[in-house]
Amino acid sequence: MLMSKGKYVIVHYGEIGLKGQNRSFFEGKLIKSLRTALGGSSVVRRQYGKITVELKPRADLDSMKRILERIPGIASFAFAEKCKLSLAALKKTVLVLLSKENFKTFGIITRRSNKNFPRTSGEVNVILGDYIRTRLHKKVNLTQPDITLRVEISEKEIFIYLNKLKGIGGLPVGSSGRAVVLLSGGIDSPVAAFMAAKRGLKVVFCHILNKTMAGGRVGEVKITNLVKKLAEIQGSSMLYTAPFAEIQKAIIAHIPAESRMIVYRRFMMKIAEQIAAKENAGAIITGDSVGQVASQTLENLNCVYGAASLPVLPPLIGMNKEEIIGIAKQIGTYELSILPYPDCCSFLIAKHPETRGDLATIEKIEGTIPNAEKLVEESVEKAKMMLIK
Repeated sequence: MLMSKGKYVIVHYGEIGLKGQNRSFFEGKLIKSLRTALGGSSVVRRQYGKITVELKPRADLDSMKRILERIPGIASFAFAEKCKLSLAALKKTVLVLLSKENFKTFGIITRRSNKNFPRTSGEVNVILGDYIRTRLHKKVNLTQPDITLRVEISEKEIFIYLNKLKGIGGLPVGSSGRAVVLLSGGIDSPVAAFMAAKRGLKVVFCHILNKTMAGGRVGEVKITNLVKKLAEIQGSSMLYTAPFAEIQKAIIAHIPAESRMIVYRRFMMKIAEQIAAKENAGAIITGDSVGQVASQTLENLNCVYGAASLPVLPPLIGMNKEEIIGIAKQIGTYELSILPYPDCCSFLIAKHPETRGDLATIEKIEGTIPNAEKLVEESVEKAKMMLIK
């Protein structure tokens, strides 16, 4: 795909444009994300219907492309040139831009947000098309051109660029509030975190760690690397690593083997909820997908989610494993997720786990664990905190 080496980036959004009177709030969140992600390499400005990024000399466009492709809220973007608000300046800029490209056929798409410009979008297409055809001896092709020239006539200038590049869409991070994601060492929960960030949630990560098992340190490194990868999407990220060894001992001592997984996950919810209170978060995110494993039947999910008073949001609930793996590969977490790490879940699975848990029964047997609330509080108090930028 052609990518013009312009001095500007034109950022378009989709959903944000439908937000009515709240639109400026969402635009502000997206601008903040852009400024944070791009650092000092650019100047970000708001224009009606789009955001422009003025690049500094010698900006690394390939690196910038990789960054912009991963920022929630961006529907599409393009590297562009800018010229004065006149047909003469537009012709001159287009001639310079296209003289550098190798093509035989072309098409033109003009958008005119400035209705005071003396020519309509259709008239600009005709005038420019005839100019390119005669000056560069190229042919017009409106169905499958080698390149598509895009012209955006704004209030004070005109932007010109070639092919649009696709963003991930959604809403800017932080525009929908905060949530705690329970991050395991598997494939699903990092994808759930990504999906939550894409819907505008600022995600706080919580990992339940059992250091009594071999590979505890390996697990910590793996989880940290997963959060670093996800921080490329949502920006700086807080990771809580909560110890679980004492809770695990209590579960093994007092809970029948077939129900341990459900009770474990209920304790996980309670830990996440206390961390949510510390972080002013309004929901808990999980990587659950209905029916994927024994703990994800409707009955068992009801037992697990019943341990939390906050909303529990499972972004992957209707997705199959192949779809989840596809997203994991797209966002770069798959190769990290498949590294070996025996987490707490895999350790507690019974040979024949409960698949139709009853909430009242689970609450009754869970009540046999002495000092359960204190165990949760101690886990949260001892949790290691790490801010990953």
